[in-house]
Amino acid sequence: MATAFATELAQFGPGSACQVTDLRNAERYCSKLAQDHYENFTVASLLLPRALRSHFHAIYAYCRWADDLGDETGGGQKSLTLLAWWREQLLSCYDGRPEHPVMVALARTIREFNIPPEPFLDLIHAFEQDQAVKEYQTFDDLLQYCKYSANPVGRLVLYVCSAFTPENAVLSDHVCTGLQLANFWQDVSRDLDIGRVYIPAADRAHFCYGDTALRARQFNSAFEELLRFEVQRTCEFLERGLPLIERVPGIVRIDLELFIRGGQAILRKIAGQGYNVWRQRPALTRWDKMTLLALALCRRMRLMLLT
Repeated sequence: MATAFATELAQFGPGSACQVTDLRNAERYCSKLAQDHYENFTVASLLLPRALRSHFHAIYAYCRWADDLGDETGGGQKSLTLLAWWREQLLSCYDGRPEHPVMVALARTIREFNIPPEPFLDLIHAFEQDQAVKEYQTFDDLLQYCKYSANPVGRLVLYVCSAFTPENAVLSDHVCTGLQLANFWQDVSRDLDIGRVYIPAADRAHFCYGDTALRARQFNSAFEELLRFEVQRTCEFLERGLPLIERVPGIVRIDLELFIRGGQAILRKIAGQGYNVWRQRPALTRWDKMTLLALALCRRMRLMLLT
């Protein structure tokens, strides 16, 4: 178990006598957790209004704990037992009896934005699935996983931004699925290190890239064409989600655009290195991120001038 999370689990995990029931301290705990992992939490950027940050921090802290309970506790039955405990903590939160500091903070967010439990429960389901499923047979199987692992996050964001509608939820699902898929293609090597393969077996078979080549991390023409295919259809998901930008409140449009453009930029990085993600993990540089921000700001200003 990772040392940092082991400390958190000992302090606030099952059977712990140390709980934070004061809202201010609970929100402070969630904010610190989010800021400590800030590189992975661009949604709560400084562009967001201060009034929303604590809510995003609470949601992030919930997701972070669920993720760590699944990935940082040894896996298998132990992780499943801890994830079941986390589900109980969530349901206690909805019953008006929050105990864990994350749930104390989350209770206010749930109440203020009338968030149903399903998105939170879906995320736990995804982390439970990770304990049993290490490879996916078809692309449809992978999309079903994204339904639980990625799409709930976008729906939670819509609730906090007071922008949840069935139509927006569909667009958000396109964005989140696209971002999740982009992350899979970016992290093919990292995922294999922990025994997970997200490139569907049916696709690997179609492009004649066998298990032996996969385990040996071989880059050849078959892998290049395979990943080109995956990247191209991932681009389509992100393109289908672009209309959501103009359907959310103006205060979060730049953040949403940065999410989508960032995913598209990663896909371009993968293509730019000839789809050889075995040799080097594609990642955005600080300059890339600043460029995306500048372009998003320019687009916002141009649209404002035209309206």
